[in-house]
Amino acid sequence: MITVTDKAKEKILLLKSESGFSTAHNIRVSVKGGGCSGLMYDLDFDETISPTDEVFEDKEIKILVDKKSLLYLLGTVLDFTDGLNGKGFQFINPNASRTCGCGESFAV
Repeated sequence: MITVTDKAKEKILLLKSESGFSTAHNIRVSVKGGGCSGLMYDLDFDETISPTDEVFEDKEIKILVDKKSLLYLLGTVLDFTDGLNGKGFQFINPNASRTCGCGESFAV
């Protein structure tokens, strides 16, 4: 399962509204090769649910994850920070053995 914090939920709903996405658009979280630690998170809006997607819902936010990425993301919490040391979505991933300084890539 993937969960979202209240702060991430607020930001997702704000971005969805500002960008003109409909209620049919959900959050797609995936993992791709790359970054300084070997794997990178990818986060986007998507209205298409594939038959091979796992669908999670937390705090009224639907999260779509392809089966390959799910192996890396189980138990992850999606957060949002807007502090002085950085701004953006943050993945709190219990499966990551190390992360890069910017938090956009990880290794298992």
